[in-house]
Amino acid sequence: MPRSTIPFLRDPRHFQLLFLGGFLLYGILALQWDVRLGDYAVLLGTALGVQYLFIRRYGLDLRSLKSAGITGLGLSILLHAGHPLTLAFAAAVAIASKFLLRIDGKHVFNPGMLGIVAAVALTGDAWISPGQWGSGVALVFLVGAAGLMVLLRCGRIDTTLAFLGTFAALDLLRTVLYLGWGLDVWGHRLMNGSLLLFACFMITDPMTTPKAFRARVLWAMMVAAIAFVMGSWAYVHTAPIWALFALSAATPVLDRVFGGERFRWLGVERLNAKG
Repeated sequence: MPRSTIPFLRDPRHFQLLFLGGFLLYGILALQWDVRLGDYAVLLGTALGVQYLFIRRYGLDLRSLKSAGITGLGLSILLHAGHPLTLAFAAAVAIASKFLLRIDGKHVFNPGMLGIVAAVALTGDAWISPGQWGSGVALVFLVGAAGLMVLLRCGRIDTTLAFLGTFAALDLLRTVLYLGWGLDVWGHRLMNGSLLLFACFMITDPMTTPKAFRARVLWAMMVAAIAFVMGSWAYVHTAPIWALFALSAATPVLDRVFGGERFRWLGVERLNAKG
């Protein structure tokens, strides 16, 4: 293998770009998302453009455009809006938050999550469609396998397992033991593309998760518990995203209590000083 290919294979962002791009392509080709091609252009263009402005402002490495591309693809997969300006607003908030909302040199909120929350809460023109992926076994395998590869390369598989394990256990108690429904109903509820995408690509953002292993596990379990309560009793169909938003502020506290080493993308020390 040529030496020049090694950095590409070792940088998790390359896999995130490939897999998220693959999911988007799957939606366009298999789920008739092609009617939203203009929306994807707005989201990706705004994310990359705002990131470039901050690159120029802080003199950062152009490699940080990878992170903006990941955010833009994530928003394209999850967020819907009635007007392109709403999408541009979501992408701009997402990217700007990495540079403007920081504690101890680390951005507090997952950028895509914050962009979605800001657009939904502040504009009244945006929404998320959890059912757009369906719950087919093939899709579950695709998302799970792709997510696993990414997680193994950025060291956050513990977060995914803690979140999904806690959420699945709580839902089992309610669905099967309390309500008396069958295991097939429980399994169907878990085989949700949006839930797996959240667990594999949003809650595991290495720049916004707690630094220490024990802190990440505790934090992910709390996110799962809040998401379960919000979804089961408040009927919030996008509960995981709102639960993540609610607990993002706890990350700096957990970092102080548990310590741990700050995550750094491959060979990008200066870049991580700002984003």
